[in-house]
Amino acid sequence: MRKIIHIDMDCFYAQVEMRDNPEYRDVALAIGGKVDRRSVLSTCNYLARSFGVHSAMPSFKAKQLCPELVIIPGRMQVYVDISKQIKEIYARYTHLIEPLSLDEAFLDVTDCQLFQGSATYIAEDIRRAIFEELNLTASAGVAPVKFLAKIASDENKPNGICVITPDKIPAFIKTLPLKKIPGVGKVAQQRLAEKGLLNCADVRQYSAEKLLLEFGKLGGALLNYSRGIDNREVQPYRERKSLAVEHTFSYDILGEEQCQERLVPLFDELNRRLKKLLDEKIITKIGVKIKFSDFNIKNAERQSSEWSLALFTNLLHHLLHKSPDKPIRLMGISVGLAPKLDDYHAVQLNLLE
Repeated sequence: MRKIIHIDMDCFYAQVEMRDNPEYRDVALAIGGKVDRRSVLSTCNYLARSFGVHSAMPSFKAKQLCPELVIIPGRMQVYVDISKQIKEIYARYTHLIEPLSLDEAFLDVTDCQLFQGSATYIAEDIRRAIFEELNLTASAGVAPVKFLAKIASDENKPNGICVITPDKIPAFIKTLPLKKIPGVGKVAQQRLAEKGLLNCADVRQYSAEKLLLEFGKLGGALLNYSRGIDNREVQPYRERKSLAVEHTFSYDILGEEQCQERLVPLFDELNRRLKKLLDEKIITKIGVKIKFSDFNIKNAERQSSEWSLALFTNLLHHLLHKSPDKPIRLMGISVGLAPKLDDYHAVQLNLLE
């Protein structure tokens, strides 16, 4: 039986800005782009959320909901540096740390001897250290499995903790809405609801064969989750398998010529970021993504160990060939990555040894 903690910082970017700028502490605050541009919010504080504002919401819509909303640009390097400080705090308790983003992580504290091995007290002490040393609050979820720890960390936000001990799992899961399970998005929620599947109790009463047939991998995961089963371990090292850059235009563009012009800075940015990875990685495929003004998305990929502006241009041409007159709001390019062969062999030898 493992002891898993999920730590989630409370409205991280906004909280940092409120900490560093007293004038933002009592106002509805969001981090994002200017309202007169096509931009979305990366996060917002809890006062803004009380008006219905949320992350990934277009800035103009957020201002409609909350006219007093203050939107400021983010300071990404500051957030990265603070995230490193938070991870240093985690490392005092365990080396099994799996960051999910700058502001959240799983910790496996099964072997931690502090507080006589109590995961609850460990989680509380982590939250205390973050607050005393960084003047920031975090919420925590404690459970024997990862998916429940993540759900639990959201139960008593902000600045709260929720503990799901093994004996409480059956009761907690019985009424757990499927929409709270990580990975069950809005489209999946709608498909599940059409079958009468709204919570874990519904899944347990549904035919396992039909669930797998109708929902595939998701159905298999829900079969396990509805019984409190999650065999995934906390993984301190998560291998990067792809790299992508994309840009949402401030106004729609039209036609292949305009797209090719926007492709050049995307390619330059991809190259800049790839330089940090190619000592350990090789390219396995390349891809282009387009989001049209009606929010439909099209992707094109091809297997390739090479990447060049010409190759991306050819993929772009392939995508636009069938929709030459549709306005475009977003464009992105990507590469698939794999370990270099020598690194792969080295890992295999170590495992055999």
